[in-house]
Amino acid sequence: MAARPTWQGHLKLSLVTCPVALYTATSSAGDVRFHLINPATNNRIRMVTTDPDTGPVERSDLVKGYEMSKDEYVLFDEADFDKVKLESTKTISIDQFVDEADIDRLYWDDPFYVVPEKGVGVEAFAVIREAMKSAGKIALGQLVLRGKERQLALEVHGKGLVAYTLRAHDEVKAADEFFDDIPEVKADADMVEIAARIIGQKAADFDPTRFHDRYDEALREMIKAKAKGGKGVVTAPEPDDTNVIDLMAALKASLKGPAPKSASGRSAAKKKAG
Repeated sequence: MAARPTWQGHLKLSLVTCPVALYTATSSAGDVRFHLINPATNNRIRMVTTDPDTGPVERSDLVKGYEMSKDEYVLFDEADFDKVKLESTKTISIDQFVDEADIDRLYWDDPFYVVPEKGVGVEAFAVIREAMKSAGKIALGQLVLRGKERQLALEVHGKGLVAYTLRAHDEVKAADEFFDDIPEVKADADMVEIAARIIGQKAADFDPTRFHDRYDEALREMIKAKAKGGKGVVTAPEPDDTNVIDLMAALKASLKGPAPKSASGRSAAKKKAG
């Protein structure tokens, strides 16, 4: 079954426009999901939309309401939402280009694949894609998605584009609120050097296929065990905190051997001097 687009509209760079579709780039289909069950009957609990005065109501008959004051609402149906027609409702207009490093990682959010619709728009899409590749920068634009206008960051990815929604400035909490209370501690230079050597020994290329959700796997094992009548208990010991007294010993014990030679040759030079 072909994937269904999350959004369909146009991609626009100045006077160049082409029809495109956005597809969710991630999936949670394989996650373990639970239902609410009444243990007395083993029946699944159903959430019923209910009016306190008239009783159960069909969800399809409901509309949305904005509370102006207590128990007073302005009502909206789907036709009302369709009347709010910003350009970004149906068009991703590229407004500016920035360096990727200029966007704090805290702002990056959900990724979407941007795919040209088949037909005459494919050539215009290719022109925009190649121009972006040549610029070597991240394109910024806006899009109304899921009832909210969001800023997008677009980058070239193979034959297509990937659009990331960016969190708004007021959605990101200031780091100072959390980091200001971290006490000032001068790290021991020798300990830092050993820790740097451990980092060098663990350096590797990023390979997302190596990551497995072990909690999800443990849940599945517990499900199997409980289905067979067992308790399915899965436990793991918590590590002890490393105190200052044995920190150096822990660092030295973590080393797997001699430090790899750095680009500056510092480790080799020290070894030779010793």
